[in-house]
Amino acid sequence: MQLVFATRNKNKVNEIRSVLGDDVQLKTLDEIGCFEELEETGATLEENAVQKAQYVHSKYKVNCFADDTGLEVDALDGRPGVRSARYAGNDANAQNNMKLLLKELEDKADRTARFKTVIALFVNGEEFLFEGIVEGQIAEEPRGTNGFGYDPLFIPEGETRTFAEMKFEEKNARSHRTLAINGLAEFFSSN
Repeated sequence: MQLVFATRNKNKVNEIRSVLGDDVQLKTLDEIGCFEELEETGATLEENAVQKAQYVHSKYKVNCFADDTGLEVDALDGRPGVRSARYAGNDANAQNNMKLLLKELEDKADRTARFKTVIALFVNGEEFLFEGIVEGQIAEEPRGTNGFGYDPLFIPEGETRTFAEMKFEEKNARSHRTLAINGLAEFFSSN
């Protein structure tokens, strides 16, 4: 089956290709000629994922899916959440975002958090949602050089290492995105 992943993030594409395997021929936005910026104006991860997938599905007439991921920190009332990628501003990078997060957590004892990924799939005109959540803690400082985004700060439950201290295969085996993608993969294998 041919399926478009509505993202330009090469790290996400690599993670997802390794989970879906050869059953699905995964295409990127560039490969279908979609070069415009996809809007993310929703108030929730679900709304953003649906917005992106629905746009690509209707404009390009392809089966596709999109994801949105957020880091929800309990002591910050769920922030950065839906604004995770733009937490320190619209032009911020991962370093800026992590720096702001650590600053806001300076006086907080509770460092519990979760990574949440929502995938919206549009296939043959129907919409399906899949979710993956990994509980964990925020480290005192960034550790590790693997991964991307907040990976150097996030310690998954039952671990002492951050996602960025793990090998790609280790992180991928337990990540929030993998959990959501497993739901997508199960959907395809049973349909």
